[in-house]
Amino acid sequence: MANSGLGSSLAYLLSRAERSVTRGLATTLAGEDVTVEQWRILRALADGRGHSMGELAEAVLMPHPTLTKAVDRLIDRALVHRGASAGDRRRVAVFLADRGRDLLARVDGTVAEHHRAIAAAFGDERTGRLMRELEDLVTALDYAPVKS
Repeated sequence: MANSGLGSSLAYLLSRAERSVTRGLATTLAGEDVTVEQWRILRALADGRGHSMGELAEAVLMPHPTLTKAVDRLIDRALVHRGASAGDRRRVAVFLADRGRDLLARVDGTVAEHHRAIAAAFGDERTGRLMRELEDLVTALDYAPVKS
């Protein structure tokens, strides 16, 4: 591993790893005509609770305008729908449609296979440790005091 230039930047290395993982996942999902972003939306909605666009944007790591376009495309395909929020009937929430649940059931197997391929290449133990460490990093950074 390079210890100078871009190779010494944590942000750069995380971005490279994310691109590699996402590229493989995109290839896996392409057979069902689903993008990685759309899969994230479907996966987030799988809890059945319905989510506001704000909650969904945060959960799937997408800016609002991009999320709105992606949700509209999923609505056009009858994979999700908008409806009244269960907690507040005045709020609009996005829900997974039956057709979206069926699609998610099909792609979950290929997504799991993609994860197994990563674990095979990197090692099961190392992959699990990396995931735990990344969760810890996110938590630490989310709760770290903001410095100017």
